[in-house]
Amino acid sequence: MKQTFLHRPNLSVKADFASENGSDFRYRLEMTKVEANDPPKTVCAIMQNPSYARVEHADKSVQILERVIFEKGFKEFEGVERMIVVNQFAYIQTNNFVGTDEQIGSRNNAAISEAFKESGIILIAWGKDNGFTERKNYVLNLLENMISKTKLKTSSHPSRMKYVGFIQPFNQT
Repeated sequence: MKQTFLHRPNLSVKADFASENGSDFRYRLEMTKVEANDPPKTVCAIMQNPSYARVEHADKSVQILERVIFEKGFKEFEGVERMIVVNQFAYIQTNNFVGTDEQIGSRNNAAISEAFKESGIILIAWGKDNGFTERKNYVLNLLENMISKTKLKTSSHPSRMKYVGFIQPFNQT
């Protein structure tokens, strides 16, 4: 039985799901602090593919990012009141993910672009290992056009994180 993780307290959660050709996709998961400014300071975290996080509950990776961004006092996230989570692939799968073109999702490229545009900070949160070269390059090419954005990365996948040294500058080469 999978472990259930709750969203952190005092967050309003929204999600964009779709069923396409018999498969389930999550294009966006958004957590906003209750009573946030309008517009709220926003970070977009991009990961590999969605697990089971929904409006009703988080998964381990999402809950860790909520803690890091909203609770742990990291200077990089000072004043952030909203987090948008998008993924290289929108296909929902927890184990043995393959990463085929069909698992990208019909609206995923637009969802990633929109989330990047809405955010002042972009966090590459897929960790060190990303075996999906074509999708990784697609995301990195999008980042090249985000000149005015703060770009950060995680030192490991959020589910395996250690708070010390977890958030690092992203230097696009």
